[in-house]
Formats: sequence, C-alpha cells, structure tokens
Amino acid sequence: METHINMHNQGSESAIWLYIAGLIFIIAIVSYVLAARKNKESVNRMKKEARNVLKQTVKKFRLAGHLLIVVALILVFVHYLPKWMQTYDVAELNYDMQIEVKTDEYFGADHTDSTVNYEMKIPTSGPHSPHDLKFGFYNERPAFEMLVHNLEHGDIIIHYRPSVTHDQVTLLQYLAKFREAGAGVLAVPNDELPEGAELVVTAWTKTMELDGFNERAVAQFIYDNINRGPEQIPANIRRGGGTM
Repeated sequence: METHINMHNQGSESAIWLYIAGLIFIIAIVSYVLAARKNKESVNRMKKEARNVLKQTVKKFRLAGHLLIVVALILVFVHYLPKWMQTYDVAELNYDMQIEVKTDEYFGADHTDSTVNYEMKIPTSGPHSPHDLKFGFYNERPAFEMLVHNLEHGDIIIHYRPSVTHDQVTLLQYLAKFREAGAGVLAVPNDELPEGAELVVTAWTKTMELDGFNERAVAQFIYDNINRGPEQIPANIRRGGGTM
C-alpha cells in the first residue's frame, strides 16, 4: 500500500514534468513554423550556395521540431505511467493487524423519503433514503439518509475532518478507489466528529474511531468489512454506487 501512496505523493512532481512537456511541445510548434517560413523565402534570386544554406536551416528547424515532439511525448508518458500501473486490490489492504471496532446497535433498515433523526451522531443503520451515493471522495458531506443506504450495501464510509492536509486528502482519494464486488468506499467531510477523533470509519453497524490519521488501521477496516452489508448488489448493477 505504501508504494501506491508514494505514487500519489509524487503526483505534484510529475505534474511539473507535464507542464515542461507542454512547453517543449510549444517550442516544437515554433520550430515547425520557423521552418515553414524559411522554406517560403524566395530562392529564385539566391545563388546556389545560399539556397543550400537555406535548405540546411529548414532541415535543422524541422529536425529540432521532431526531437522536441518525441521528448514531450516521453514526458507525458512518464507522467501518466504511475497512474496506469496502480491497482486497487482489496487484498493489498490486509495488514493482518488488530483494530478496535465497535459493534453498534441495530436500528432497522426501512426506506423513507423523510428526514431521519438518528439515534447515533454518525449512524451505521436505521431508516434511510431509497437512494445511495456514488463511491469516491467528497468535498461536502452528503445526507446521512443516503450514506446509511450505502452502508446497507456493504460500502465503507470514512468521515474526515475538513481541516485535513493535502497529503491526507491524497490518501483518502486513493482509499476511495477500492472496490469489492458491488461495494466501495466513500470519504466524506464531517465537522462534528467526536472530540479527539481525527477519523471515524463506518460499515453497517460497525464504527472505528481514530485519534490520528492511521492509514493502516483504515486499510484494515476496509479489508475486514467491505461488501459485508445485509443487502449486497452485484457490481455490474451498482457500477460504482448511486444506483438504488
């Protein structure tokens, strides 16, 4: 897992190379334009030697353009290669470690279009919306009524404080890409976490509170609990959540 996290943390560095590739591409275009302009210069009144010099100049501009295009393409490839190599196998999240998880009281699973006053501050069961949410990282917290529906389908929800750092956001975005059958992971901001908790990770009737940003504990929770909800929907139907 650390390898993948490091790939994400190197994203800003590879982005710099992508910008450089864009600059090189622009320079290559300029080389082609200069070559074209040189080629259009009148050669009728030029002596043979002058014409040869002009041809050599045009050839150099075009060659420079070709080489710059190749360099730009290589830089683009290097930028995207780590992303193409990334895998999201849930088995990678298994650290075979003990984590402290609380089994919550069960409050039902009825569907309702009404607002629900949950017994728990961060509910892990109970009446909920008939609609669920897409997997992934969220900048704004969705309604608990929809989040509980996701839990019912075996999804994992990571509640994080809005004050997370850039590196922590990168890690959450990475974790939110994991899938197991028809279940996935959602990371949502929550400014009402219990005092002292930096993260609260939930599954159906399961809660884990962390006083620090322990990515291994979160990974283990996902591995242990994903796709274990009471209502499992095949992956070809859910297609990333948000379907029922």
